[in-house]
Amino acid sequence: MQQALNLPSALILGVVLLLASMVYNMALAQESNAVPAESQPQTITLAAEDSWPPFANQFGQGISHRLIQAAFKQSHIEVNSLVVPYSRALMMAEKGAVDGVFNVTREISTEQRFIFGKTPLLVATASFYQKKQKPILADNKWALPKGAVIGVIKSYEYGDEFPKLVKQQQLNIVTVANQQQLINLLLIGRIDAALMFDLVAKENLKKMGVDDDVIPVFANHSSDIFLAFSKENPQAQTLATQLDAGLSQLKATGQYEKLLLVAD
Repeated sequence: MQQALNLPSALILGVVLLLASMVYNMALAQESNAVPAESQPQTITLAAEDSWPPFANQFGQGISHRLIQAAFKQSHIEVNSLVVPYSRALMMAEKGAVDGVFNVTREISTEQRFIFGKTPLLVATASFYQKKQKPILADNKWALPKGAVIGVIKSYEYGDEFPKLVKQQQLNIVTVANQQQLINLLLIGRIDAALMFDLVAKENLKKMGVDDDVIPVFANHSSDIFLAFSKENPQAQTLATQLDAGLSQLKATGQYEKLLLVAD
Protein backbone atom coordinates (compact mmCIF):
# COMPACT_ATOMS: atom_id res chain seq x y z
CA MET A 1 0.00 0.00 0.00
CA GLN A 2 2.87 2.34 0.82
CA GLN A 3 4.51 1.63 -2.59
CA ALA A 4 1.27 2.57 -4.37
CA LEU A 5 1.15 5.91 -2.54
CA ASN A 6 4.83 6.66 -3.47
CA LEU A 7 4.42 5.86 -7.20
CA PRO A 8 3.10 9.29 -8.30
CA SER A 9 5.99 10.98 -6.48
CA ALA A 10 8.50 8.80 -8.34
CA LEU A 11 6.89 9.67 -11.65
CA ILE A 12 6.98 13.38 -10.83
CA LEU A 13 10.63 13.12 -9.84
CA GLY A 14 11.44 11.34 -13.11
CA VAL A 15 9.70 13.99 -15.18
CA VAL A 16 11.55 16.74 -13.31
CA LEU A 17 14.89 15.05 -13.89
CA LEU A 18 14.07 14.58 -17.59
CA LEU A 19 13.17 18.24 -17.99
CA ALA A 20 16.32 19.32 -16.17
CA SER A 21 18.42 17.17 -18.48
CA MET A 22 16.76 18.70 -21.56
CA VAL A 23 17.31 22.24 -20.29
CA TYR A 24 20.97 21.46 -19.53
CA ASN A 25 21.58 20.03 -23.01
CA MET A 26 19.93 23.07 -24.64
CA ALA A 27 22.17 25.36 -22.61
CA LEU A 28 25.25 23.45 -23.74
CA ALA A 29 24.16 23.74 -27.37
CA GLN A 30 23.60 27.48 -27.03
CA GLU A 31 26.98 27.88 -25.36
CA SER A 32 28.64 25.97 -28.20
CA ASN A 33 26.96 28.18 -30.80
CA ALA A 34 28.02 31.26 -28.88
CA VAL A 35 31.76 30.48 -29.17
CA PRO A 36 33.44 33.57 -30.67
CA ALA A 37 34.17 33.42 -34.41
CA GLU A 38 37.86 34.03 -33.81
CA SER A 39 38.22 30.63 -32.13
CA GLN A 40 37.05 28.95 -35.33
CA PRO A 41 39.83 29.70 -37.87
CA GLN A 42 38.81 30.75 -41.36
CA THR A 43 40.79 29.16 -44.18
CA ILE A 44 41.79 30.94 -47.38
CA THR A 45 43.52 29.53 -50.46
CA LEU A 46 46.34 31.41 -52.13
CA ALA A 47 48.40 30.70 -55.24
CA ALA A 48 52.12 30.84 -54.49
CA GLU A 49 54.86 31.06 -57.09
CA ASP A 50 57.14 28.04 -57.37
CA SER A 51 60.44 29.63 -58.47
CA TRP A 52 61.17 32.87 -56.63
CA PRO A 53 63.48 31.90 -53.77
CA PRO A 54 64.20 33.10 -51.14
CA PHE A 55 60.66 34.53 -51.16
CA ALA A 56 58.75 31.50 -52.46
CA ASN A 57 60.09 28.20 -53.76
CA GLN A 58 58.81 24.93 -55.22
CA PHE A 59 58.39 23.43 -51.73
CA GLY A 60 55.94 26.09 -50.55
CA GLN A 61 58.57 27.73 -48.35
CA GLY A 62 60.22 31.13 -48.19
CA ILE A 63 60.04 34.62 -46.76
CA SER A 64 56.68 35.49 -48.30
CA HIS A 65 55.08 32.29 -46.99
CA ARG A 66 56.24 33.04 -43.46
CA LEU A 67 55.12 36.66 -43.56
CA ILE A 68 51.67 35.89 -44.97
CA GLN A 69 50.97 33.02 -42.59
CA ALA A 70 52.12 34.98 -39.53
CA ALA A 71 50.18 38.10 -40.53
CA PHE A 72 46.90 36.26 -41.10
CA LYS A 73 47.39 34.29 -37.90
CA GLN A 74 46.76 37.56 -36.05
CA SER A 75 43.18 37.42 -37.41
CA HIS A 76 42.86 33.64 -36.85
CA ILE A 77 42.97 32.95 -40.58
CA GLU A 78 44.72 29.83 -41.85
CA VAL A 79 46.45 29.87 -45.24
CA ASN A 80 46.35 27.02 -47.73
CA SER A 81 48.94 27.60 -50.47
CA LEU A 82 48.89 26.11 -53.96
CA VAL A 83 52.39 26.15 -55.46
CA VAL A 84 52.27 26.83 -59.22
CA PRO A 85 54.16 28.83 -61.88
CA TYR A 86 53.68 32.57 -61.52
CA SER A 87 51.71 33.08 -64.73
CA ARG A 88 49.26 30.37 -63.67
CA ALA A 89 49.01 31.85 -60.18
CA LEU A 90 47.97 35.20 -61.63
CA MET A 91 45.39 33.56 -63.87
CA MET A 92 43.92 31.52 -61.01
CA ALA A 93 43.50 34.61 -58.85
CA GLU A 94 42.07 36.67 -61.68
CA LYS A 95 39.43 34.01 -62.38
CA GLY A 96 38.58 33.56 -58.70
CA ALA A 97 39.90 29.99 -58.45
CA VAL A 98 41.94 31.14 -55.42
CA ASP A 99 41.53 34.02 -52.99
CA GLY A 100 44.80 35.68 -53.87
CA VAL A 101 48.28 35.40 -55.37
CA PHE A 102 51.73 35.84 -53.84
CA ASN A 103 54.42 38.37 -54.70
CA VAL A 104 52.73 40.78 -57.10
CA THR A 105 54.22 44.18 -57.87
CA ARG A 106 51.66 46.92 -57.38
CA GLU A 107 51.70 48.98 -60.57
CA ILE A 108 49.20 50.32 -63.12
CA SER A 109 48.77 46.99 -64.91
CA THR A 110 48.14 44.93 -61.77
CA GLU A 111 45.88 47.46 -60.03
CA GLN A 112 43.43 46.95 -62.88
CA ARG A 113 43.32 43.21 -62.19
CA PHE A 114 43.50 42.76 -58.42
CA ILE A 115 42.64 44.17 -55.00
CA PHE A 116 45.57 45.39 -52.90
CA GLY A 117 46.00 46.40 -49.30
CA LYS A 118 48.02 49.41 -48.19
CA THR A 119 51.06 47.60 -46.79
CA PRO A 120 53.50 45.66 -49.00
CA LEU A 121 54.87 42.35 -47.82
CA LEU A 122 58.36 43.58 -48.65
CA VAL A 123 60.41 45.68 -51.04
CA ALA A 124 62.51 43.99 -53.73
CA THR A 125 65.06 45.52 -56.10
CA ALA A 126 65.73 44.30 -59.64
CA SER A 127 68.80 44.79 -61.84
CA PHE A 128 70.12 44.00 -65.28
CA TYR A 129 72.62 41.13 -65.23
CA GLN A 130 75.29 40.33 -67.79
CA LYS A 131 77.82 37.63 -68.49
CA LYS A 132 81.13 38.95 -67.19
CA GLN A 133 82.94 37.96 -70.38
CA LYS A 134 80.32 39.67 -72.56
CA PRO A 135 79.61 43.16 -71.13
CA ILE A 136 76.73 45.14 -72.61
CA LEU A 137 78.62 48.47 -72.47
CA ALA A 138 76.01 50.68 -70.86
CA ASP A 139 76.00 52.77 -67.68
CA ASN A 140 72.26 52.61 -67.02
CA LYS A 141 69.12 51.09 -68.48
CA TRP A 142 68.35 54.12 -70.65
CA ALA A 143 71.77 53.70 -72.29
CA LEU A 144 71.16 50.09 -73.34
CA PRO A 145 72.14 49.61 -77.00
CA LYS A 146 69.17 49.83 -79.33
CA GLY A 147 68.00 46.37 -80.29
CA ALA A 148 69.66 44.69 -77.30
CA VAL A 149 68.24 41.27 -76.45
CA ILE A 150 66.91 41.18 -72.89
CA GLY A 151 65.66 38.09 -71.07
CA VAL A 152 62.71 38.27 -68.66
CA ILE A 153 60.35 35.89 -66.87
CA LYS A 154 56.87 35.34 -68.27
CA SER A 155 54.19 37.51 -66.61
CA TYR A 156 56.63 39.23 -64.22
CA GLU A 157 56.15 42.93 -63.53
CA TYR A 158 59.23 45.10 -63.98
CA GLY A 159 57.89 48.52 -63.08
CA ASP A 160 55.80 51.09 -64.92
CA GLU A 161 58.87 52.42 -66.77
CA PHE A 162 59.76 49.10 -68.40
CA PRO A 163 57.31 49.24 -71.36
CA LYS A 164 58.59 52.74 -72.15
CA LEU A 165 62.19 51.51 -71.95
CA VAL A 166 61.48 48.63 -74.33
CA LYS A 167 59.88 50.97 -76.84
CA GLN A 168 62.48 53.74 -76.60
CA GLN A 169 65.51 51.45 -76.89
CA GLN A 170 63.76 49.05 -79.29
CA LEU A 171 64.70 46.15 -77.04
CA ASN A 172 64.11 42.57 -78.16
CA ILE A 173 62.48 40.73 -75.28
CA VAL A 174 62.98 37.01 -74.78
CA THR A 175 60.53 35.46 -72.32
CA VAL A 176 61.20 32.25 -70.36
CA ALA A 177 59.48 30.35 -67.57
CA ASN A 178 62.04 30.43 -64.75
CA GLN A 179 65.28 31.89 -63.42
CA GLN A 180 67.46 28.92 -64.40
CA GLN A 181 66.44 29.20 -68.04
CA LEU A 182 67.16 32.91 -67.95
CA ILE A 183 70.66 32.40 -66.54
CA ASN A 184 71.44 29.62 -69.00
CA LEU A 185 70.47 31.84 -71.96
CA LEU A 186 72.84 34.47 -70.62
CA LEU A 187 75.67 31.98 -70.20
CA ILE A 188 75.41 30.65 -73.75
CA GLY A 189 75.14 34.13 -75.22
CA ARG A 190 71.57 33.93 -76.49
CA ILE A 191 70.68 37.18 -74.71
CA ASP A 192 72.67 40.32 -73.95
CA ALA A 193 71.30 40.83 -70.46
CA ALA A 194 68.83 39.29 -68.04
CA LEU A 195 66.47 41.26 -65.82
CA MET A 196 66.29 39.65 -62.37
CA PHE A 197 65.30 40.55 -58.82
CA ASP A 198 68.52 40.79 -56.87
CA LEU A 199 67.92 38.39 -53.96
CA VAL A 200 66.38 35.87 -56.35
CA ALA A 201 69.34 36.19 -58.73
CA LYS A 202 71.79 35.76 -55.86
CA GLU A 203 70.03 32.59 -54.70
CA ASN A 204 69.90 31.01 -58.16
CA LEU A 205 73.38 32.03 -59.30
CA LYS A 206 74.89 30.54 -56.16
CA LYS A 207 72.84 27.36 -56.52
CA MET A 208 73.99 26.97 -60.16
CA GLY A 209 77.59 27.75 -59.23
CA VAL A 210 77.91 30.66 -61.66
CA ASP A 211 77.85 33.65 -59.31
CA ASP A 212 81.33 34.63 -60.56
CA ASP A 213 80.28 34.44 -64.21
CA VAL A 214 77.06 36.46 -64.11
CA ILE A 215 77.03 39.86 -62.41
CA PRO A 216 74.64 42.82 -61.95
CA VAL A 217 75.50 45.95 -63.94
CA PHE A 218 72.83 48.56 -63.10
CA ALA A 219 69.46 48.86 -61.46
CA ASN A 220 66.09 48.57 -63.15
CA HIS A 221 63.65 49.41 -60.36
CA SER A 222 62.51 48.80 -56.81
CA SER A 223 59.18 47.07 -56.29
CA ASP A 224 56.66 47.04 -53.48
CA ILE A 225 55.70 43.37 -53.38
CA PHE A 226 52.14 42.55 -52.31
CA LEU A 227 49.75 39.72 -51.79
CA ALA A 228 47.14 40.53 -54.44
CA PHE A 229 43.51 39.49 -53.89
CA SER A 230 40.99 38.29 -56.45
CA LYS A 231 38.34 40.78 -57.54
CA GLU A 232 36.01 37.79 -57.85
CA ASN A 233 36.06 37.33 -54.06
CA PRO A 234 33.52 39.60 -52.30
CA GLN A 235 35.67 39.40 -49.15
CA ALA A 236 38.84 40.59 -50.94
CA GLN A 237 38.92 44.06 -49.39
CA THR A 238 38.28 42.63 -45.92
CA LEU A 239 41.15 40.17 -46.36
CA ALA A 240 43.42 42.96 -47.57
CA THR A 241 42.58 45.01 -44.47
CA GLN A 242 43.20 42.01 -42.19
CA LEU A 243 46.56 41.39 -43.84
CA ASP A 244 47.54 45.05 -43.37
CA ALA A 245 46.62 44.82 -39.70
CA GLY A 246 48.59 41.60 -39.28
CA LEU A 247 51.70 43.02 -40.91
CA SER A 248 51.47 46.12 -38.70
CA GLN A 249 51.23 43.91 -35.63
CA LEU A 250 54.26 41.85 -36.72
CA LYS A 251 56.28 45.04 -37.16
CA ALA A 252 55.16 46.43 -33.81
CA THR A 253 56.29 43.30 -31.98
CA GLY A 254 59.57 42.89 -33.87
CA GLN A 255 58.52 39.60 -35.46
CA TYR A 256 58.54 41.04 -38.97
CA GLU A 257 62.32 41.54 -39.12
CA LYS A 258 62.92 38.06 -37.74
CA LEU A 259 60.66 36.46 -40.35
CA LEU A 260 62.35 38.48 -43.08
CA LEU A 261 65.80 37.22 -42.15
CA VAL A 262 65.22 33.63 -41.05
CA ALA A 263 66.32 31.10 -43.68
CA ASP A 264 64.37 27.96 -44.49
